[in-house]
Amino acid sequence: MNHTAIFTILFIAATAVFCSLAWRRLSLVSLGKAENRFDKIPQRIWEMVLFAFGQKKVLARPFGINHFIIFWSFLILLAANGDFIVSGLFPSISLRLLPDPFLAPLLFLFDIVSLFALIAIIIATGRRLLFKLDTQYVKRRSFEGFLILTFIALLMIAYFGLHGAEIALGREHLAGWMPVSTLAAGLFSGGCGSGCNSCGVVPWLIFWWWVHAGVLLAFMIFLPISKHMHILTAIPNCFFGALEKPNTQPREEFIVGNSYGVDRVTDFTWKDLLDSFSCTECGRCQEACPATATNKPLNPRQIIHAIKTNLLANRSELTSGAAPKIPLVGAEGEGTNTEEAIWACTTCGACMEACPVLIEQMPKIIKLRRHLVEMKSQFPEELLNLFENMEQRSNPWGIAPTERTKWSATMDVKPFEAGQTEYLFYIGCAGTFDSRQKHVTVALATILDSAGISWGVLGKEEKCCGDSARRLGNEYLFEKMAKENVELFTSKKITKVITQCPHCFSTLRNDYRQYGLEIEVIHHAELLQKLLAEGRIKPNREVTELGSIIYHDSCYLGRHNDIYDQPREVIAKVTGAAPKEFGRNRENGFCCGAGGGRMWMEEHSGERINNARVTEALQESPDTICVACPYCMTMFEDGVKDVNAGGVRIKDIAEVVAEGLRPLQN
Repeated sequence: MNHTAIFTILFIAATAVFCSLAWRRLSLVSLGKAENRFDKIPQRIWEMVLFAFGQKKVLARPFGINHFIIFWSFLILLAANGDFIVSGLFPSISLRLLPDPFLAPLLFLFDIVSLFALIAIIIATGRRLLFKLDTQYVKRRSFEGFLILTFIALLMIAYFGLHGAEIALGREHLAGWMPVSTLAAGLFSGGCGSGCNSCGVVPWLIFWWWVHAGVLLAFMIFLPISKHMHILTAIPNCFFGALEKPNTQPREEFIVGNSYGVDRVTDFTWKDLLDSFSCTECGRCQEACPATATNKPLNPRQIIHAIKTNLLANRSELTSGAAPKIPLVGAEGEGTNTEEAIWACTTCGACMEACPVLIEQMPKIIKLRRHLVEMKSQFPEELLNLFENMEQRSNPWGIAPTERTKWSATMDVKPFEAGQTEYLFYIGCAGTFDSRQKHVTVALATILDSAGISWGVLGKEEKCCGDSARRLGNEYLFEKMAKENVELFTSKKITKVITQCPHCFSTLRNDYRQYGLEIEVIHHAELLQKLLAEGRIKPNREVTELGSIIYHDSCYLGRHNDIYDQPREVIAKVTGAAPKEFGRNRENGFCCGAGGGRMWMEEHSGERINNARVTEALQESPDTICVACPYCMTMFEDGVKDVNAGGVRIKDIAEVVAEGLRPLQN
């Protein structure tokens, strides 16, 4: 039996195994719930080009260039490996049929790209062996990882060995276009240039051909059962990725008999399940996660891994309609997430920002929370009072609504009147009831008056926006609050809203659209920047008494809504100097620890997130930490006390502007 027949049999067998294993896994994606990810096709194609082929997020880190080289080498060499397979099955068909002007550049490209790929593999291997990595996050020295690197390296070496032997035998008339293979040809001895079988090179030719064939077929079989299955799913996953920022969540339909949130893995959507097979286990999500960084039980990579593991482990039960044998939420174990891990999420979105293949970790956690809250009433004890306060008195503290006007005792604040007032100043619960944030409310109100803006408030009629309820999984309560607010806003014909809280801002601007409320919502960072740029407010002096200022990005203002430059411009305009930056800033910023309802919960494990952020700020030796969020204000005020950094002030940007507007004293 000649080698063509042997290779044909092996290829058919390997292809059958590959298809069987790939189908066995990928077919499980269809068990997920329906979700429309086939809209806006041109935009999706662009996202795929940018993130999958352009490797935008991979290249965000210096070592990403190495992965970029390996990725594109893989794509380019698909043509070379495809030619190898086709010519192995049908010797008379190959790229050699192309005219030399077309074939020669291809051979040169394959030769050079194979060299780059081999160098990149050597660097990747050396990095794992010689450098101390963040192995507490990712097992980068795993057997599987080294096996894949070995496979790729062997393919490159076999390529040079095979073509080097052909050149040594004088069978390659385009050897001048293959510089690396030509160098490899020099390693062979006994080449007579006449193609004889006794010269000692032919056995090497056969050897390297079968090494190349064997590794290629082994790679095909191993791929579907390894984490490197992402090679098949990452590109389509980028195509089906979310096109919007993670600043809202899907609604639920509250009817008798419905189950809410996610209890079993098939309650996720098909895109959620595709995410689980697309994870490259690179560890970037967990390196960005504030909960993981402060030794909480949450690991966003593990959340995704558990979905995949649970899906595979429960395959027979899920396909037959039986109850899963392994729960999705429960005690620690493979394929299971603990409740403590689920409640540790701050919904900051850092995991999604970091993921190179657009996996959506945070929304899955909220789906798991929804089932615990709405179907099982299982949630941390401190949330019971929160939910009751929000439902009964429409604020997290449970303070009487009549107290909502006390912040304005020293000011002449007018109620919003339809047709007469341009802006509603939506104070928010923190700005109304929190003793520290009331100062920010007064400062902002003073600025609005100074700018001559027509504004009013709802006073006792104002209700909580419901942000925390939604992020904590109490969708039923959130829907009730959202509908009440939409009805109130609509009845008063409110079309423009100013907020000081990024959580109120994001909820009114993004979540309420699901309930038909289309209004202009502006955060005070945006408004202050605009007023200063237009000259509608003019500081009387540069505010220098605050010393050096460092600015902290609120997750719900920055990462969720792309507002980064405006607060920095405000600080620079009023103080005469750009603020200092945290080591982690803008889209890579680190959460204060209050988002996702964590504002109302205690941290029982690891380091406090706010303390970690304050410690990071102190590395820049600031005199003042500037924020643009009441939650951040509270967390930094507490953090400064906890780490004994009493000399550092915490200021909202509105307070800084208000200082600049104070009349000059003689």
